[in-house]
Amino acid sequence: MSRSHAIAIIGCGTAGLAAALLLERAGHKVTLVERFVEPQPLGSGLILQPSGLAVLHALGLAAPLIAAGSRIDRLFGLNAVTGSVVLDVRYAALKRERFGVGIHRAALFETLFTAVQRQPIAIETGVEIVDVEAGGDGKASLLAASGHRIGPFDLVVDASGTRSALLGHAVWPVVSVPLSYGALWANVPLGETGFDRHALEQRYHRASVMVGVLPIGRHGEEPEPQAALFWSLKADALEAWRSAGLATWKGEVERTWPATAPLLAQIADPGQLTFASYRHQTLPQPFGRRLAFIGDTAHSTSPQLGQGANMALLDACALAVALDDAADIEAALGNYAQLRRWHVRLYQAASRMFTPFYQSDSAVLPLIRDRVVPPLAQLPGIDRMLALLVSGLIGDPLRRLGLKEPTAVDAIAQEVADREVGL
Repeated sequence: MSRSHAIAIIGCGTAGLAAALLLERAGHKVTLVERFVEPQPLGSGLILQPSGLAVLHALGLAAPLIAAGSRIDRLFGLNAVTGSVVLDVRYAALKRERFGVGIHRAALFETLFTAVQRQPIAIETGVEIVDVEAGGDGKASLLAASGHRIGPFDLVVDASGTRSALLGHAVWPVVSVPLSYGALWANVPLGETGFDRHALEQRYHRASVMVGVLPIGRHGEEPEPQAALFWSLKADALEAWRSAGLATWKGEVERTWPATAPLLAQIADPGQLTFASYRHQTLPQPFGRRLAFIGDTAHSTSPQLGQGANMALLDACALAVALDDAADIEAALGNYAQLRRWHVRLYQAASRMFTPFYQSDSAVLPLIRDRVVPPLAQLPGIDRMLALLVSGLIGDPLRRLGLKEPTAVDAIAQEVADREVGL
């Protein structure tokens, strides 16, 4: 590292917390700024892919998250009407043992936030940042909604999400397209429901109906493993869903996938469900003057490929590597953009391509999906390419960042599996 910098990070999500830990470890003076009075996770469950696990392993946090979550070996989906296989991706198709980890977002947040609190990282909560101002001394200050300034800093890192107030300071304008389909999410005890505890399972009817079950392990004092149940829903249909009532929705889900009945029985109030909307958002260059954009602020997609948190972790690592290698802030920002450019572009393109086959009003695309994808997936090498895509490893991002995949986690995962068998 050429020198130590004073760095402000906006947002206590996955990207912001990981960046705080990596940058503080590198010797920088870090200040975290969060708009909520009490930092908190947003959302239900997610999959930590091998790409994200490599960053967490570098932080010393992979092992506890694997122990808290549920090892995912397979992504599997059927046509709800015909029962034909629509999706079947297995991590075992890769040469070495790899897997995903289904995890409660709260478990990921608390692990990262607790690690931050143990370090000399300043945290300012209840502060909404509305602008950033560059001073004549080459430094930048944050302007809060209350009118007071925070800083100055050598660098500001914006990890505040897709609706950041600072996007106008990017080198090139952001391109943002809201997606018509979002999803309802609920966390429920998995129990003895017959679902595979090591697979993300989904059912589809055309491309307009999708229901999924993702095992996410335990969080806090929960006595048994949980699952994230999700249901595709158009954003403009949310009010109609509320008006129709919970019973109507549960009936529709159960007709689509009867096996979900015991999970649905544990949802007694609409308040147990959270609606998430999505958008394809891209910053052609994820930086501005003394300003870096990471995570969803820089790029976001549909969750079809399950890469959001993992891309955020890679962004945080790339920024830390860039700062360590460059002589000054400007050079570091250019290096950061270069380190992430092709990997981000590849996965955004893949998401734009695949999403309409699984979440859209198209009548033709799901027919192509159901008839072409299954036999295509049986061709030699295609199963491995699909597994690499899902793992977040296409483009070899780990090598570019000097990361190594964890080796000890396999033994930890086996211990977790053995414990589950013994329950």
